[in-house]
Amino acid sequence: QTMLAKAVATECKTTFFNISASSIVSKWRGDSEKLVKVLFELARHHAPSTIFLDEIDAIISQRGEARSEHEASRRLKTELLIQMDGLTKTDELVFVLAATNLPWELDAAMLRRLEKRILVPLPEAEARHAMFEEFLPSTPDTMEIPYDVLVESTEGYSGSDIRLVCKEAAMQPLRRLMAVLEGRQEEMPEDELPEVGPIAAEDIELALRNTRPSAHLHAHRYEQFNQDYGSHVIG
Repeated sequence: QTMLAKAVATECKTTFFNISASSIVSKWRGDSEKLVKVLFELARHHAPSTIFLDEIDAIISQRGEARSEHEASRRLKTELLIQMDGLTKTDELVFVLAATNLPWELDAAMLRRLEKRILVPLPEAEARHAMFEEFLPSTPDTMEIPYDVLVESTEGYSGSDIRLVCKEAAMQPLRRLMAVLEGRQEEMPEDELPEVGPIAAEDIELALRNTRPSAHLHAHRYEQFNQDYGSHVIG
């Protein structure tokens, strides 16, 4: 999601503001609202600009749902909604993007202000194949990576899951080397140290066994939310 937001900002040639909860939440009374106001003022000053609110559910979840919600949290949410309303009354080009893994927890007022709600689906077979080629490139000195097997075995995996599979497979040769070095009693000169070996087929099998998909648990909720609130292209 973050990479998609950066790609949008780059393609549009806009100033990019990458904002998370820690960027605008302060322990001092009134500072959070001021930070939100300054953020939008900066965005208007550097227009055209893109404000990306990452994991927005941590900033503006549903109001009134939790009895323990602090007054400062309500003021922050109100200020953010006011600033987004103000964008419709200015000539500066400020584009607001937001990402969340829990869209059903967003406040209804924020959902209304986010005019386009787009579900980013799990990568399809072609995308998974391209990701494996990027993260585990084949070289003349290594075995041919079974990309088709990897693609077939990772149905339902997210992009981060696939990256973790590749990382786990790439770490296996290093772990074997570390085991060999730890078994030696005497120290070896640096120029005589053995090299890290290539990735083997069993490394990939082990990585797949040890890395399970993380996004499938909420798949039906994403589909239902997209059905109820998503933006659909009318052909």
